[in-house]
Amino acid sequence: MSGGTKAVVAVIPKHHPGKKQGMHKHAILRSALDNRQLFTAMAAHNPLCARLAAEAGFDGVWGSGFELAASYAVPDANILPMSMHLEMMRAIAAAVAVVVMEDKTFPKDTSLRAGGRQELVSIETFQGKIGAAIDACQDSNLVIIARVEALIAGLGQGDALRRAYAYQDAAANAILIHSRQKTPAEILSFIDAWKGRIPLVLVPTAYPQLTKSAIAESGKVGIVIYGNYAIRAAVGVMRRVFGHIRRDGGIYGVGKPPYRPSAIS
Repeated sequence: MSGGTKAVVAVIPKHHPGKKQGMHKHAILRSALDNRQLFTAMAAHNPLCARLAAEAGFDGVWGSGFELAASYAVPDANILPMSMHLEMMRAIAAAVAVVVMEDKTFPKDTSLRAGGRQELVSIETFQGKIGAAIDACQDSNLVIIARVEALIAGLGQGDALRRAYAYQDAAANAILIHSRQKTPAEILSFIDAWKGRIPLVLVPTAYPQLTKSAIAESGKVGIVIYGNYAIRAAVGVMRRVFGHIRRDGGIYGVGKPPYRPSAIS
C-alpha cells in the first residue's frame, strides 16, 4: 500500500495568466501546466488558511497532511484517518484540481523527519496505482501527480529518474521530486537531468534559497508548493502572544487593534 494522497485546490486569483472567462478551475490548472506557466500553491489545513492564501495571490492551495497532523499535535505518520484529510479538503473547497500520490509504503513517516522510515513501493506497484487512479477519474481535467521519494530515501538520482520516467509512462501528469537537502543542489541536478515531457513539481521547504524566478528559469517546473508555512506562522505567533500575556499578566498590547506583531517580538 502506498503512503497516501494529498490534494491541491485550484483557487485561481483573477490575475492568473491562464484564466479565461468561464474556464473551470481544473481546466485552468491543466492549461497552466500545459503552457509551463508556473503555478504557486500555499499549504493550508483549514478554510481560513485557504482564504488568506487566496488573498495573498497564490494560484492554489495545497491541502497539507503535515499541517493537519500538526494542528492535532501528532506526527505526520498516517496517524490521523484519511477521512479527516478528506473532511479538511471538503471544508477548504468543493472540489480539488490535483491528486498527489507518493511512492512510499503505508504507514509512512514524513519526508523531512530525521531518521524517519523511508520505504518505497516497487516501480511496477506504483505504476499500477497511477493507472487505477486514472481509470477511476471522472474529470478529464483532474491532474494526477506522482511524488517520487527516492532522493528522500537516499537511493540517488539514478533511481529517482528511473521512477519518474516510469510514472510518466504510466500516464501521470506531473512529477513531484522531493529533497531534504539544505541546499537546492540536489534538486537542480535532477531538474537538469530531467528530459521528460511532463512538468516537475517542487516543494522547497528544506532549500528556501531557491526562488520562484530561479525555478521558472528552468522551464521544466509546473508547480511550486510552499509547504507548512501556515502552521509554522500560526505556531510562532501563538507562542509569542501567549508568552507576552504570561509575562505581562494581561493582554495589553496584544488585544487592541490594529494587531502589531512587533509589540510581542
